[in-house]
Amino acid sequence: MTITTAEQPVNALEGLIDLERYPLDELSSLAGKTFIADCRRQLEEDGCVVLKNFVPEAALARLERETERLSPDAHYNQTETNPYNSDGDASLPATHPKNRFDDRTNGFVAGDRIGHDTIIRQVYENPEFQRFIGAVVGIEEIHQYADPLADLVVNVLREGCQHPWHYDTNEFIVTMMTRQSQSGGRFEYAPGIRNPEGENFAEVEKVIDGDRTRLKALDLQPGDLQIFFGRYSLHRVTPVVGDKERHTVIFAYAKEPGFVGRPERAKRIFGRMAPVHEQLLKDGMQRSDSLAD
Repeated sequence: MTITTAEQPVNALEGLIDLERYPLDELSSLAGKTFIADCRRQLEEDGCVVLKNFVPEAALARLERETERLSPDAHYNQTETNPYNSDGDASLPATHPKNRFDDRTNGFVAGDRIGHDTIIRQVYENPEFQRFIGAVVGIEEIHQYADPLADLVVNVLREGCQHPWHYDTNEFIVTMMTRQSQSGGRFEYAPGIRNPEGENFAEVEKVIDGDRTRLKALDLQPGDLQIFFGRYSLHRVTPVVGDKERHTVIFAYAKEPGFVGRPERAKRIFGRMAPVHEQLLKDGMQRSDSLAD
């Protein structure tokens, strides 16, 4: 049975997620523990967990309509970027990954455009969903972003849009496909190609040069949930082909409370900053690791 917005209790997962197949509400049960163990094994082996048909068929059409309604609010940006979203380095060879730039054109609907009555925000803020994500990534308690723009985002890719090789700002990312393009838009990644102790530039250069030895590719479909270690795994989305947009919801969580993205990143991705970003510019901002981005 489809649950309407008016009937649905706040933060209820019933009807929004296939709880029979994925028992998020019973993680302490034998079925729940087995489910988490399977997810963690897949994450360890592949650097990624994909839960097919996470959203039941009854809710899928509503979910797609929701992101379609939000998609006109996407801010599009086109830029030439390297995998580190940084400037090039003239002291390094032209073939070095820091000096390898490619076109990035895509759109993002910021979190402050996504209301509390939407399916995706109800899922994002749901304590059971958060406990599930924490259990899978091995963190006792995860926290919603304190960043009002980047906490919950809809990525919109229209024809010709792509997201070239890059890393994510946070250690892990949770996404849900809600609409697939006619063609293209393929997710490819090199799991664990770097770590906090080293960038592994030589291997990154091989990937950029077309070496597919360590690459994995995913055939994501609407309703699929993905948990991915994007901070350490180089990844991309290939150019979208056709007039049907590709929509993906990004649920952003952090290990510690109070996480806010870099102000310059907010300006680039969303075309604006929130007051919290402006304050960070005044106070200065430091990262917890020493990676290139």
